[in-house]
Amino acid sequence: MPPRHAGPSRRDCLIAGLPLLGAGATAQGNALQQAMRRAETLRDEALRGGDQPYGAVVLQGDRVVGAAPSRVVTTEDPTAHAEMEAIRDAARRLRTRDLSGCVLVSTSRPCRMCEAAAGWAGIARMVYGDALTDAGAPR
Repeated sequence: MPPRHAGPSRRDCLIAGLPLLGAGATAQGNALQQAMRRAETLRDEALRGGDQPYGAVVLQGDRVVGAAPSRVVTTEDPTAHAEMEAIRDAARRLRTRDLSGCVLVSTSRPCRMCEAAAGWAGIARMVYGDALTDAGAPR
C-alpha cells in the first residue's frame, strides 16, 4: 500500500492561506479524511442509482458546504460531474459564486472542465482519492 500523502508544502499553504497540515492528525487533516469518506459514500450512491462512480465535497475550513454524486447519466447532462454538482451545491447553500478558500475533495482527479469551474469559483485547492492526493490550486 502506498504511503498517504502528507499534504502540501509549508510554502504552498502559506501562499494559499491554508492551515499547515502536519504528519499528525490535525483538525484540517481530519476534516479532509471525513470529507473523503463522504465523497466515497456519494460515489457509492451514484453507482447504486445507475450513474458514474464519482463523488465530491466542498469544504470551507472544516465544514462541508457542498456535496454531490455524479449525475451525468441520471440527468442526461454531460456537465453534471460530481465536482461540478458539489460546486453548484456549495454556491447555492452559501448564496455566492465566490468559494474563495474552499477545498474541493473528490474521489478522483477532477477533469479539465471541473478544474476550470473550481478555478472560476475561487477554490483554493483540490484533494482527490483515498490517499488524499493534493492537486494544488486549480489552473
